[in-house]
Amino acid sequence: MTEQRGFKKLVRERMARTGESYTTARGHVLAKAARAQLAVLPDGLAYAEFGTDQHHEASLIRHALGSVHDEALVAGLAGGIGFMYFVFEYQDLPPMLTIVAQHHPEPWVQTALDRLHVPYDIQHSGKPQWAKLSNALDAGHPVFCTVDKSRLPWHGMEPGFGADPYTVVIASYDGDTLYVDDESAAPHAISTEEFGAAWSAYKKGRHQMIVPTGQATGAPDIDGAIAATAGHLTGPVLGNNFDVNFGFSGMEKLAAQLRDTRTKTGWERRFGEPVPFFHGVRRLYECLEVEYTAPGATRPLYADFLDLAGRADAAALFRESARGWERVASLALETVSGLGTYTEICEQRMLLIMSRGKEAREEIRTLGERANALAEDYGAPDAEQRRHLFDELAGIVDACTALERQAIELL
Repeated sequence: MTEQRGFKKLVRERMARTGESYTTARGHVLAKAARAQLAVLPDGLAYAEFGTDQHHEASLIRHALGSVHDEALVAGLAGGIGFMYFVFEYQDLPPMLTIVAQHHPEPWVQTALDRLHVPYDIQHSGKPQWAKLSNALDAGHPVFCTVDKSRLPWHGMEPGFGADPYTVVIASYDGDTLYVDDESAAPHAISTEEFGAAWSAYKKGRHQMIVPTGQATGAPDIDGAIAATAGHLTGPVLGNNFDVNFGFSGMEKLAAQLRDTRTKTGWERRFGEPVPFFHGVRRLYECLEVEYTAPGATRPLYADFLDLAGRADAAALFRESARGWERVASLALETVSGLGTYTEICEQRMLLIMSRGKEAREEIRTLGERANALAEDYGAPDAEQRRHLFDELAGIVDACTALERQAIELL
């Protein structure tokens, strides 16, 4: 508890110094704390800086290119922000809310490298190509791989179905041991056998390898990146009926379904019972702060990018919108678990992943189980409290949408 109070004090001090939100400042303090616990790095690494700062893939790309670019620049060039909203329903399971607050569905690594004008090779194969991987590393080139996250032991997860792509970078190897950049301030050591299982489990990726092969050949395409982000928010994105779930249309759909008390797609009917309510509202927090996003629905990081690009007025609007998305996430978390308990568990778990990795796998797993167990213990709100929450969330989403429409008009 003393360590937790000290951590929160550091976060509040950074907030006062930088003006950042709690979640953004927390991410920076977590990264710094993990690096402070860093042991000596292995020899022969393709680069020297590891660990996620604000955004997983943007940090990986920055590291792999020698940390010569600002994380915000990399994130913005990859498209930065977006919005995708779906609720998936499966028999005998609570409805699964999914919001992707970052740019989607273009792949971040290729898009960022293209707009940085960094040359790269991309390969796919039916099985792991260890010789090609080692040849790239021997030439001093890190290798981006797409894997099943649940099969990486340092995440302490139960193996899943390999449906979602997860990017990591192999920074070096020593015989049958690979050194993998993934969240931690030091690379994770893993055997080729164990990594190969995670690589093969994401079948759709077909053992994808992306290898940057040289220096940038031109200036970053900032204007192209901003145009792509604006296009995805205003739509269309896919050019089919699913476009209603993307961009501003997706935000408006979320607000409408939060208010909907009559139809089966409204939150009152989908998430009205205690267990679906807990899972749906908790997912709202996770999607805006943790999963496929940087804190604050990626909006603070994108605002930093716009400042770098000389678009200060639009940046200010996105920062204001970020405060709204952070409020949505905070309300969700306060409702389902009490802000303190759940965030402390999340912070402890993430710090273990970032600082100790595989050696703390059982502690990481235990913390994840504790978070899941909150579903059994919380006191579900009654119908009136639930209605008040959903209406308040809808109003904040509307306000964020209006701010971002203004920002896009300026861009």
